[in-house]
Amino acid sequence: MERKRVFSGIQPTGESLHLGNYLGAVVGMLELQEEHDCVFAVVDYHAITVKYDPSQLPDRVLNVAIDYLAAGVDPERSILMVQSDVHEHVELSWILGCLTTVSKLRQLPTYKDKVARHGVAGLGLLSYPVLMAADILLYKAELVPVGKDQLPHIEFTREVARAFNRTFAPLFPEPQAHLTSGAVVPSLLGQGAMAKSVPGSYIALTDEPRVIASKLAGAVTDSARQRLRDAGEPTHCNVYALHRLYTPAEQLSEIATGCRRATIGCLDCKAILAREIGENLASFRERRRELAADPEYVRDVLCDGAERARPIAQATMAEVKEVMGLLRQ
Repeated sequence: MERKRVFSGIQPTGESLHLGNYLGAVVGMLELQEEHDCVFAVVDYHAITVKYDPSQLPDRVLNVAIDYLAAGVDPERSILMVQSDVHEHVELSWILGCLTTVSKLRQLPTYKDKVARHGVAGLGLLSYPVLMAADILLYKAELVPVGKDQLPHIEFTREVARAFNRTFAPLFPEPQAHLTSGAVVPSLLGQGAMAKSVPGSYIALTDEPRVIASKLAGAVTDSARQRLRDAGEPTHCNVYALHRLYTPAEQLSEIATGCRRATIGCLDCKAILAREIGENLASFRERRRELAADPEYVRDVLCDGAERARPIAQATMAEVKEVMGLLRQ
């Protein structure tokens, strides 16, 4: 069976990845790297579409790379690289942008969300989805491990691929999203999903058990459970949604029953979840400490990844330029 190409990227916009990043995208990466040709990137160009501190960006790029490796990305089997080290990402983005209308870009959720949050939007933010499409299509990726919130961008990428193929030549496959059981990881605040841009909404992979317990202690639960004796409905509770991703089936059933019969309190429910998450992340934290102590190894992995990614990117751009009439005879 022919091996499919996979691409996925994560922005260096925070100190560490969180459970939403891990369960929604990284778990999918680990599933796919066994039998597919994978390119995983720290997408730093995406991180500069809003105001940021240039002095912090290098460390944030390194931190995301460390998280990738600590989570289990194998640089022997997968390419791990930094987006800005392969300039063809931006080159293809410009070309694809010429096939995209401004009205379409204004409809996409990332633009609407960030304009609402930041109040202003530059060209980079508006064309953010085109760069994301270029990231994927540059490697002719067929599978993209993402969380459910990114599905509109995958569909947009498919539309861009169709537009190019129809206008010039059938070069690009239409990528499919690869969803995991954690495709939607709810915010601790009770609305939306975990996001690094929303303080208090997430649990970072680097959080120690006491920090995890503290964050969960303040997490929003079923509004029906105001007092211990109030019965609730676990499917209405974000904490229970996280339990479903971490807690063994038998104990999960007991928690659901206890919630409905009001025989278990929310604090006890949160304490159980904190223990499960803390134990699950123990090996990640240990591996991350080892990698953080050897940053030169991580930088070498990223340099090697860029060297391996460039020939793929260059070959794609040669094909693109040829069918567009951009290659000089």
